[in-house]
Amino acid sequence: MDSIDNIRGELPLPPYITTEDVTFAVKAVAVHAAEHRPSGPRCRNDRDPHPCRLHRWGRRVLIRRGLSERQIESLVAEQTATQS
Repeated sequence: MDSIDNIRGELPLPPYITTEDVTFAVKAVAVHAAEHRPSGPRCRNDRDPHPCRLHRWGRRVLIRRGLSERQIESLVAEQTATQS
């Protein structure tokens, strides 16, 4: 984690994961994907070191909802395809 992330801390998870939370989480993971730079992987959206806070939050929500890594990647791929 970057030093500023240590100060800010992690984004809190919602007490109950709703369908709307899952939708936001998939979008967060898709939008805040890794982009390879000479300095290392960076968030495509905000240029923070990857994974950024929103990417980590999105993954935590989806994992807490019971999705596997394979299911998460599939949902993110679908989200990315619809954005194109």
